[in-house]
Amino acid sequence: MQAMILRVVSSGEMISVKSEKSENGVLNKRILVLQELGGKYENCYVVSALGNLASLVFQPGELVIATLRFQTREYNGQVFMEVVATEVIKK
Repeated sequence: MQAMILRVVSSGEMISVKSEKSENGVLNKRILVLQELGGKYENCYVVSALGNLASLVFQPGELVIATLRFQTREYNGQVFMEVVATEVIKK
């Protein structure tokens, strides 16, 4: 994992989801769309911000430094990929 400077394209609402891994059984989650710098057609990532990161408010166009973790899982013969932000620092 390496830190990248990214631009916030959009930020969803924070929601609470059930989680067996959290202490109280509920985990905060926010979906972000982050884009690499350089131009209009640079790579974009749909990222899940979990826990305390989900409580941060992000504005479109804002620059952030983020460390992303790419995960894949197999379920019923299909493979799904999820991108999770492990750290986000607002500039």
